[in-house]
Amino acid sequence: MSSTFVTGLLALGSLFASSFINYSPYMVKTIAPGNQWANTPLQLVHTPAYETNQTDLFTNGATHMALVHNAMIRGFNSIHHQAPLVEEKHKADFVSYSKVWAKFVMSHHHDEEDNLFVAVSEILDDKTIWADTQKEHESFVDGVRVFQAYLNNLKDAKDVSGSRVVALLDKFSKDFENHMHSEVKTIAALAKHRNAPKEGSAEAEVATQTFKTWGKKTITKAGMADVLPFFLLNLDATYEDGRWASWPPMPKPIRWAMTNIVGAYYGNYWKFSSCNAEGQPKELFVYEFPATKTE
Repeated sequence: MSSTFVTGLLALGSLFASSFINYSPYMVKTIAPGNQWANTPLQLVHTPAYETNQTDLFTNGATHMALVHNAMIRGFNSIHHQAPLVEEKHKADFVSYSKVWAKFVMSHHHDEEDNLFVAVSEILDDKTIWADTQKEHESFVDGVRVFQAYLNNLKDAKDVSGSRVVALLDKFSKDFENHMHSEVKTIAALAKHRNAPKEGSAEAEVATQTFKTWGKKTITKAGMADVLPFFLLNLDATYEDGRWASWPPMPKPIRWAMTNIVGAYYGNYWKFSSCNAEGQPKELFVYEFPATKTE
């Protein structure tokens, strides 16, 4: 083994260690939230499994959708709370964090309409089941696009206006919140559809795998380096009595790596997230580190 190769390996190792120490969520010390946290202003979605204790495939599918939606809601709320209070030196990271949220929402929306809705309609042999859901999408998607455009068109991230961010979010917040809740109810109600597969049947297994496969792909498809860490760092392990602390199901070392190693790539963004690397709710950054007052 040549000395040049060894030197290169050592340099890469040093670079990795430095990046991990400086940017990994694992290295960030956090405290529990105070009065204001990411469970407002939009209300979180209670999972059908928690509310009903049903275990049919559509209740499970709706429950997993609720958990994804709650990550989006916590993301929305974390942006809404912090926008007016971000110091200039942190604005670039805040703008990037907000862009990832919008990317997450839009990717999720398109993936539902292009893949999940089509597959479930075929399983139930009914193209009408998503009519109301698609109208709900139309009610807020343009607002998200306007929000994205505002962020993307900033000549300098330091020009971002906290009040403008809040105003843009407020324009579609009610429709967005309504959809986050309504879609979960729509999916759960499919258990009573006239063509719902009988539990234990081959058709039910196909439907179950449809939800599982879509759920596994939709986050990583949106963005491994940015959306995935955003998602994981806005999952609350204590929600609904800690029932979902191990959700989504994956080996612990893989989850740790996705959060703390992959998450280190854009590590500065995640200071604005609602939860820490262990999934515990944390004080929002602007409240833990308020802007320094000047005379």
